[in-house]
Amino acid sequence: MRAFSSDGPDALLSAIAAHGTDPHSPAWRDLAQVVAVAARADPSVTGLWPPQPPGDQPAEAARRRELALKLHALAAHDPATAQALTAWLHRYPNPFPTPPDPAPVATANTISGDAVLHGPSLQVRDILGGVHFHPPSPARPPSRSVPRQLPPVTARFIDREADRRNLDALRAQRPAHAPQVLVVSGLAGVGKTTFVSHWLSEHADGFPDGQLYADLGEQTADAETGPVSPAVVLEAFLVALGAASVPAGLAQRSALWRSMTSGLRLAVLLDSAFTAAQVRPLLLGTPTGLTVVTSRSNLTGLRVDGASVYRLEGLPAESAVELLAVGGGTRVAREPTAAREVVRLCGRLPLAVTLASAQLALRPHRSVSALAESLSGGHGAVDTLRVDGEAVIRTALDLSYELLPDESRVLYRRMGLLPADRHDLSLLTALADDGEGSREPGHAADIAVNALVETNLLEETGPHTCRFHDLVQPHARRLGEELEDAGRRERTLRRFVDWCLSTAASAEAVLTPSHRLPGHDLPTGTAPPTPLQGPEEALAWLDTHRNGLMGAVRHSSRVGWHSSCWRLTDLLWPLFLRFRPSEMWIEAHRLGLEAARRCGSRSGEGRMLTSGAIGLRDAGRYPEAADWYRQALELATADHDVRQQAQAVSGLGHVSLLAHQLDEARDHFEQALRLRESIGYRRGVALTRRRLGETALAAGDFATATEQMRAAETELDALGETYEATRVLAMLGHVLDRAGDHEGGVRRLGEALVRFRAGGDRSEHWEARCLEWLGQAAEARGEHAESVRLYEAARELFRRLSPEDAQRLDDRLRQP
Repeated sequence: MRAFSSDGPDALLSAIAAHGTDPHSPAWRDLAQVVAVAARADPSVTGLWPPQPPGDQPAEAARRRELALKLHALAAHDPATAQALTAWLHRYPNPFPTPPDPAPVATANTISGDAVLHGPSLQVRDILGGVHFHPPSPARPPSRSVPRQLPPVTARFIDREADRRNLDALRAQRPAHAPQVLVVSGLAGVGKTTFVSHWLSEHADGFPDGQLYADLGEQTADAETGPVSPAVVLEAFLVALGAASVPAGLAQRSALWRSMTSGLRLAVLLDSAFTAAQVRPLLLGTPTGLTVVTSRSNLTGLRVDGASVYRLEGLPAESAVELLAVGGGTRVAREPTAAREVVRLCGRLPLAVTLASAQLALRPHRSVSALAESLSGGHGAVDTLRVDGEAVIRTALDLSYELLPDESRVLYRRMGLLPADRHDLSLLTALADDGEGSREPGHAADIAVNALVETNLLEETGPHTCRFHDLVQPHARRLGEELEDAGRRERTLRRFVDWCLSTAASAEAVLTPSHRLPGHDLPTGTAPPTPLQGPEEALAWLDTHRNGLMGAVRHSSRVGWHSSCWRLTDLLWPLFLRFRPSEMWIEAHRLGLEAARRCGSRSGEGRMLTSGAIGLRDAGRYPEAADWYRQALELATADHDVRQQAQAVSGLGHVSLLAHQLDEARDHFEQALRLRESIGYRRGVALTRRRLGETALAAGDFATATEQMRAAETELDALGETYEATRVLAMLGHVLDRAGDHEGGVRRLGEALVRFRAGGDRSEHWEARCLEWLGQAAEARGEHAESVRLYEAARELFRRLSPEDAQRLDDRLRQP
């Protein structure tokens, strides 16, 4: 083992004793990597790790010696262990090296014959004893200055603690024998350079041979932006390391670079890289160094060189508000809601938030609300936030856009036109298929999406789902509005609405097949739907795309696509039923009702009235809900539509039940039951029995309530209506608990809770109701702590779904 045979195991033992005993030190971490490499040759070495902490006990010293002897012996015949151990000893050398054998010392100096002494002389009177002459020591070579080229770190640096820990973890995971490359990617303005500079500065002690920096995307003399040639960067690096001369060719410079940096503990920051090819000649070839690359792209090609890629996101909302307060001062604390909105509009990007903070500092009398209003207009923060008159964020995004392939630019612009915050691959395929002879639109869309993801303009949020960053969306929309002609814009939005219609119809068929409106099949030629495999996928799709679906309803209303507007609202019934988004529910049905009337669809008008009334009823707007039900009843009666008459009458009964007008409610439900039985509508009959059971429960008639609930559950189970059957199961459990059958009631509530939490019957609204009823059961049994836990869990769900229900539980929890 030539690398350390001259010092032997004793030198290794001294190095371990000096450096390898603190579990929190880099030396300990790196020594653990050495042991891991050695264990591949001899697994028994792992039994000697970790070494004991420092102490005088003989057992501890013996264990360290055994580890040193074992590693030294393995290194003699295992090259990987030898290389790893050599690198570790280079970084953490023995602090007590064995001194070389001393040269023989002359006992006397003799001057005789013709010997002559040159140099200054000293004259003295008498000389007693011998005279010794010592030749001058050879001159020391001039010491090389250590380069410290990192950009200066900012005095105020907020948060990024989690990101620091993640980079530390990536650094610790690398094999001890391999050079390490870290790629920190992210959107323009996310603070990549600032973050990495701070991180490397914190680790400066680990790089005593220097820190080099190069901006690979800097402006050149002709005012054009990079990429900077790696040959130019290598020339600067070699000069900084003291090279006497620099070769002319890139290959020769790269070879000299690797030779000069071999064994050096050096950190290199390559900033704003464009491509993996630009970076590759600049990589260190030694395991003792670290190369960190920042880029707007993920530089996936560097993974073959062993690179780890870390994506830097925006600041956490609280930290971004703290950054905003640097310029906004106490105004930010006085207007917390407006401050959070400013931060959201800035995409939590440090650059954008800093510019917004500077605007507040420049105008000390401007409110945070006024700034939020300014940023929300036009193209938002992309155009509003400027430095010296330049919209720096837009300029940075323009550059990223210009570097995209043509297909990705087209898709980027068209995606920007859509009123959606999530995009499926099937939707993007529809957008890429422009009807102009593209034979493989799916393949083309996949390639275009890959380029957008690679450049961090698009973020994957699931296997087939992606989203724009909040600041990227306005930029893409501006380009779509400027570069796509009016005809193309209309076709793009028409495809989007058609895709919403077709996939929502698929979700309805999976989740609520009985809700389908006869005679209203979608026209052929609409965009192919996203494939939905079963109820769980259908629910997840509706939840993920709820904002885009509502955007499609609004757009259809705005441009006069009336049939699409009310049909899409009607198809979204499973979304409204399961997730209960009350404001969205009411808005969509108001738009849908107007659209159905404008296009003369009486069936559509009736569906909008009855379904919309449920949303109004759930929001506590009982008089308006009753008015919608009465309009629906008049329309259905005029059209002799018995099924719709029963729906309207049942709705009026439910409003009466909620107003605790029990006799009126019972009369309405019994009328609805007769109408539904007359046309053989079994599902409607079962649902009406459920309502009659609820009415009996409100009157304290537990026997009738139990009878009606059991009949409803049996019929719904027979029809395969699992979601409705689960709702009745939960209500039956509540009735049994109230009637005194606590065991039977809690068992049924527990079964329903499990179903509402997962799978195709998932519903947060009904999950919360089950938790509240279980809390009531626990309270009735005297289990106070358990009832509080259940009430608190229900309240957390209701806070997102129903503020009134959350307030009711708040009041209940405050009671002694």
